[in-house]
Amino acid sequence: MSVWIAVAAFVVAYTLIATERVPRLAAALGGAGVVLALGIVGAHDVFYSPESGIDWNVVFLLLGMMIIVGVLRQTGVFEFLAIWAAKRARGRPYRVLVLLCLLTAVASALLDNVTTVLLIAPVTILVCQRIGVRPEPFLVAEVLAANIGGTATLVGDPPNIIIASRAGLTFNDFLTNLAPFIVVLLVVFLGLCRWLFRHAFEADPERVAEVMSLSEREAINDVPLLRRSLVVLAGVLLGFVLHPVLHVEPSIVALLGAGVLVLVSGLSSGAYLEEVEWETLVFFMGLFVMVGALVKVGVIDTIATWMAEATGGKPALAIGVLLVGSALLSAIVDNIPFVATMAPVVAELTGPHGPLAGHTGLWWALALGADLGGNATAVGASANVVALGIAKRNGFPISFWEFTKYGALVAAISVVLALPYLLLRYT
Repeated sequence: MSVWIAVAAFVVAYTLIATERVPRLAAALGGAGVVLALGIVGAHDVFYSPESGIDWNVVFLLLGMMIIVGVLRQTGVFEFLAIWAAKRARGRPYRVLVLLCLLTAVASALLDNVTTVLLIAPVTILVCQRIGVRPEPFLVAEVLAANIGGTATLVGDPPNIIIASRAGLTFNDFLTNLAPFIVVLLVVFLGLCRWLFRHAFEADPERVAEVMSLSEREAINDVPLLRRSLVVLAGVLLGFVLHPVLHVEPSIVALLGAGVLVLVSGLSSGAYLEEVEWETLVFFMGLFVMVGALVKVGVIDTIATWMAEATGGKPALAIGVLLVGSALLSAIVDNIPFVATMAPVVAELTGPHGPLAGHTGLWWALALGADLGGNATAVGASANVVALGIAKRNGFPISFWEFTKYGALVAAISVVLALPYLLLRYT
């Protein structure tokens, strides 16, 4: 009975989020409340379990980076970057989109994609307002680029860290096996954006001329605070990159950075806490509780086991099932608990005594499917949820279906391109 209740709570909440009949926060908390009230998950499961509980690393990583962004905003650096980007692109919207997407993808490969979205989204909104175009298509494109770019490295997307730990893979393994394909995919994606968002590339000529006459240096209003902020931010980013060596969670690094920056900034709490997306953080908590219930009652494990059994010891079939299955499931549930559940299954398949011993292509199929499949829906990846929260907060709400109609197509094309790449290289 608990299995059906957990599934029903998730399906109903997900349907309400997708149809937007009720606010997404209410739907997530309502679903979480049902599984808690009926005892499917308890306090220990929610607050302490690494398998079925709230992922506090994600929550506190977001909180720390939101505070850092809040302090940075006081310096005028986002206005500086907005004017700089618009001038480099000569005010042409498509060039602006390409420039911002490339910046996002590269940054996501070095950081995690959520941090990148938190840093780039405010710049995007400002530059779009400057040249007189709607920012919603640009934000959607950047999130998709962030998830694509984050796939290339070990630190770019949280599922990659899980896979690396379980499979014993290094930072260089990800670079040599995934980065070449991601570069090709990014080129395809930028070309696709020219068609997907073709109605968004009509700027206001007067505003463009006005931007071209601006001096970006004049946008900086607090140089000492900017210097201190950039030093702290550089330390935080270095901590992220050195995670495999230091073994310090990114959430701890972000919180430490936020604490130091608040201390040296001298700002009042209202100045930087205003940028914290409390609604987004609580939405994540509700989502984690519902997915945790599915993990606890064995739904995710059953699906993972079925996918493993369906391969029948055939490498090509195993890669195809893992890639497509991971992409489909990551579009619906967060890819972190899914990968955490699937990693032991893949380890068993590719282990010394497994039916597919030595076939490392299965790990790359899992990584590509989980990371790229997250683009398909508005709740498929953490970066998606964060971007929609920022857009809504700034008065540019993006609906579940507005995001999904673009994301699903990009995810489908990504998987279609990934399949021959995996089959040709690893079978």
